[in-house]
Amino acid sequence: MNDDLIRLLTLRDENSRVVLMGAGLLGLASGVVGSMAVLRRRALLGDALAHAALPGLCVAYLLLGDKNASAFLLGALVFGTLGVLVISFLRHHTRIKEDAAIGLVLSTFFGLGIVLSRIIQNQPSGNRAGLDGFLYGKAAAMVRQDVLLIAAVAGTILLVVTALYKEFRLLCFDRDFAGTQGWPVKRLDIGLMGLLCVCTVIGLPAVGVVLMAALLIIPAAAARFWTDRLSIMLVIAGLFGMLSALFGTAASALVAKLPAGPAVVLIATGCFVVSLLLAPRRGLIADALRRLRLSRCVGRQNVLRAIFELTESDASAGAWQPFDRLLRVRTWSSSALDRELKRAMGAGLVREDGDRYSLTERGAAEAARVVRAHRLWEMYLIAHADIAPDHVDRDADQIEHVLPADLISRLEERLRAQGRLPGDLPSSPHAIEGTSP
Repeated sequence: MNDDLIRLLTLRDENSRVVLMGAGLLGLASGVVGSMAVLRRRALLGDALAHAALPGLCVAYLLLGDKNASAFLLGALVFGTLGVLVISFLRHHTRIKEDAAIGLVLSTFFGLGIVLSRIIQNQPSGNRAGLDGFLYGKAAAMVRQDVLLIAAVAGTILLVVTALYKEFRLLCFDRDFAGTQGWPVKRLDIGLMGLLCVCTVIGLPAVGVVLMAALLIIPAAAARFWTDRLSIMLVIAGLFGMLSALFGTAASALVAKLPAGPAVVLIATGCFVVSLLLAPRRGLIADALRRLRLSRCVGRQNVLRAIFELTESDASAGAWQPFDRLLRVRTWSSSALDRELKRAMGAGLVREDGDRYSLTERGAAEAARVVRAHRLWEMYLIAHADIAPDHVDRDADQIEHVLPADLISRLEERLRAQGRLPGDLPSSPHAIEGTSP
């Protein structure tokens, strides 16, 4: 085991270099083409094409009567293309929706492939067909000619995507607009499906019919968590696809009887899980932290505004506000109010005197800023959204915490131009005490 690992890592073996190079190029091309398919909402098309290729493999064997890799790939390409054309025909010339057309082609062609495979298995020479390798993937069986073919196809795919990048980008994000601009949308769509078909066919020997779709979909889905730009997504998806293919193939070479396809898919799934959890903007952990920060910000601002407005509405009561009076202002529980008050005191915004609370100098300044933004938004909603003054507090409270500074400035300018901005701190358009957000 250790000797095999060392030989694999140092690439001493010619076969290891060939297999890893072929798998890496396949993963790179799959990640790039798969990104286009995912954005075009054709993620399952690769699965349909892979399954549609199975009867092509069987027909090629039945015609030749012997195992021939080139003939197998040609048969898979023919039936895969036929599957694309059938899906396109059903989508454009019948009332069948695209998802139903994909499901119909997938199940029908795969069922035909299973029947033909059983016929081949019942023949005396059926065991020599090698169809199992195409079902689950057998990357170790690749030779130099296979790698050269994969390199040529992968290079062609990357060149086509680069040359038609602008067209494919618009096709993926706004097909209708591309059509109104006079672009050949249908031909571009068929061309993209053709690239997907070719990439699927060359991946069958390495990953297999069953799991080729995963190599197209998972790296693209993982890359989507890391960026909003298509160009960067293509690079990341290609990298994820390449790493998944390399490590999955290496694991298949080191572990006896481990098919390459499942190993590649498991590595790709690992990339997806890491992206799902750790991506800085779209990951679950980052999203949970954002929600936690926003929740605490909202709670702090609500406490500051409550103390500020109670003090403003009843100057005779002084700056200190009892806990029970604060509790009546908003629909929060005693424990929630106590927690927010403690956090505000920890931040130096609120001070405590028994069960009474008041704003510090820094807390008063922050509260004035919060109240100003809230009331500006209330004034705008009353004037332009026809919201009643006794209902506007709730509507303003739902959005004021996420208003950016530039939007506040534009809001001030519009209200000032209309003569509706009286002083630095507008008065509240509704009663303060007793309202609920």
